[in-house]
Amino acid sequence: MKAYPLQFEPILKERIWGGTKLKSYLNKPIVSEITGESWEISTVAYDVSIVANGAFKGKSLNDLIAAYPTEILGTEVYSRFGKQFPLLFKYLDAREDLSIQLHPNDELAKKRHNSFGKTEMWYVMQADAEARLIVGFKEKSSPDEFLEKVNSKTLLDILDTKKVQQGDVFFLDTGTIHAIGAGIVIAEIQQTSDVTYRIYDFDRVDAQGNQRELHLDLALEAINYETVEAQKYYSKNENAANEIVHCQYFTTNVIPLNGKIQVTKNQESFTVYMCVDGNFQLLSNEETFSYQKGDTVLIPASLTDFQITGSASILEIYIS
Repeated sequence: MKAYPLQFEPILKERIWGGTKLKSYLNKPIVSEITGESWEISTVAYDVSIVANGAFKGKSLNDLIAAYPTEILGTEVYSRFGKQFPLLFKYLDAREDLSIQLHPNDELAKKRHNSFGKTEMWYVMQADAEARLIVGFKEKSSPDEFLEKVNSKTLLDILDTKKVQQGDVFFLDTGTIHAIGAGIVIAEIQQTSDVTYRIYDFDRVDAQGNQRELHLDLALEAINYETVEAQKYYSKNENAANEIVHCQYFTTNVIPLNGKIQVTKNQESFTVYMCVDGNFQLLSNEETFSYQKGDTVLIPASLTDFQITGSASILEIYIS
């Protein structure tokens, strides 16, 4: 295959807590005032990304991987995951608080749902004044205390909240109770999974007056009752890849770009760039590709040498 940077049609999701910032802030083609998510790169069943540019325009990511597994995924990723694309990339706009939730680990997710678990990270792209996240417990808890607080509608009393601003990063291991608060736009990187256990939804109802389903029975065994240090602090050296997160599922760096950098990759993993601020250009094989805030691009593993120029903050994600 002739490798080139791949962009995909956004898969837009209405959510009860969604808003309009995905359009006003990230230029996504939303048509609803409750759009909560833009799935940028996905192979979740029934939500498989379609190429939006170049020679493969109109083809699904799954079809490309089936035809060119090592060229797209990389030799090491293919050896670990076969022809499965192991990550899911999203932007989220929380006009209201999201439900309080958690995700199971690989073992539970495989047993219960035949799915990957859902380890994830958040990069805060924009936050209104006083905007907050919920991440874990204030102090070590237990199943009994958790259930008592849920039943008495005082769960928030034992959960830890964090005031956030642009550039903050949180790494959410499986089992961590969490919620994105109102007034936040986030770039999210996660395992390919759509398994969520919702434990509290602020007693909200939909247009038909129905509350959303809770999953307390499933959650009890999946919750991490220990305290967690989810916030990640990182360097911001200009024109360099500064590591934020390194785990078995993905590595994420931030590149504060001001000028140009030459990038050389091996062929072991694909790379994804999420432009979280500014604009940049990617030069490859005498072609120039341009990106702005809110764009996400998949670099096939077989594309190993290219140049990036511009003024931007870029998340760089791969598997190592």
